[in-house]
Amino acid sequence: MSRPLRIYVAGPYTSSDPAGLEENTLKAIDAGIAVLQKGHIPFIPHLTHYVDLRARMLGIELTWDDYIRWDMEWLDLCDALLFLGESKGANMELSRARQSGKEIYYSLWDVPETSDNPPSMASAGPKQRESGGRPSPARRR
Repeated sequence: MSRPLRIYVAGPYTSSDPAGLEENTLKAIDAGIAVLQKGHIPFIPHLTHYVDLRARMLGIELTWDDYIRWDMEWLDLCDALLFLGESKGANMELSRARQSGKEIYYSLWDVPETSDNPPSMASAGPKQRESGGRPSPARRR
């Protein structure tokens, strides 16, 4: 594959406790990092977790419907979908991606690398990958 794809990361977010929300968000971020390392451009809707936290701090309540509408708009702009697992929202996203004829990946192993894959991301060690290939601020002197 020569050109990078915009890949939507779909997977469970909702949980009965805040730790579960954070865990689901981190799993999606990890998948997005792996997609980026393969040379593609991930969209991680789970990052709205932090929008939700901030909105609540400001006294603004956004509903599940607000978020799914927001997510679907971005999904429509993506070329492909990476399906991490079932949930009400992820299943809706998968269905919409299928109806739109988007490429569907069910595993990170299925996501091809691009010929444009930047060597610094592909060969970075685990600590470098965590900070996007750069030393973390704590390690800089």
